[in-house]
Amino acid sequence: MAERVYPADSPPESGQFSGNFSSGEFPKKPAPPPATYVIQVPKDQIYRRPPPENAHRLQYLSRKKVNRSRCRCCICSILAAIFILIVLAGISLTVLYLVFRPEAPKYSVEGFSVSGINLTSPSPISPKFNVTVRSRNGNGKIGIYYEKGSTVDIYYNDVDLCNGALPVFYQPANNVTMVKTALTGSRIQLTSAMRKEMRNELSKKTMPFKVKIKAPVKIKVGSVKTWTITVKVNCDVTVDKLTAPSRIVSTKCSHDVDLW
Repeated sequence: MAERVYPADSPPESGQFSGNFSSGEFPKKPAPPPATYVIQVPKDQIYRRPPPENAHRLQYLSRKKVNRSRCRCCICSILAAIFILIVLAGISLTVLYLVFRPEAPKYSVEGFSVSGINLTSPSPISPKFNVTVRSRNGNGKIGIYYEKGSTVDIYYNDVDLCNGALPVFYQPANNVTMVKTALTGSRIQLTSAMRKEMRNELSKKTMPFKVKIKAPVKIKVGSVKTWTITVKVNCDVTVDKLTAPSRIVSTKCSHDVDLW
């Protein structure tokens, strides 16, 4: 328990007191100022370490601080590695582009014949189309693998008349390939208004169709093949009649590429 003590008096300066020391008379100590205390704590109660009840909490907080520091270091290292990989990938792609100068293939419809469409009967139709697609690969050092899983569809307005697929083939660099594909449709029901519209177009020898192609391909650069890329080709084709052979009046194609 703490004890109450008064502060010790400072020694008197020389000549401060004029009492008679020989007779045993000494000056009285001045009274301490009111409300002045000195607290003495026993040495065994001075804690240089946390008391037992707080030791666990201190250990927990210290461990938490260390773990947080390590976590921050790990996150910084991961972000730095990702940034370096992105920079290296960008440099590699730039070098490849400058070396190979890749350009997208060009497509056009060169042949188009129709059969199986009767516009005078209300019965469902089962049309057949034979389409020849011209693919030009103008790259000097890049080949193209056309894989399985392609689709070719022919539409009139928004009606899907028939479907088919491109053959599997490899197109080398600086090459033009003519690809023929047969497409069929089964029991397609046309409305009376659509039949009338088609007869009107046929009388003007301007029957419009839309050809849509989706082809999974892989690009060959040197001895390396890329992942599968999807090429999408949309062609507007106008023919003069619905018989075989049909003459192409006009054609216009556009294409797009899905890299992933």
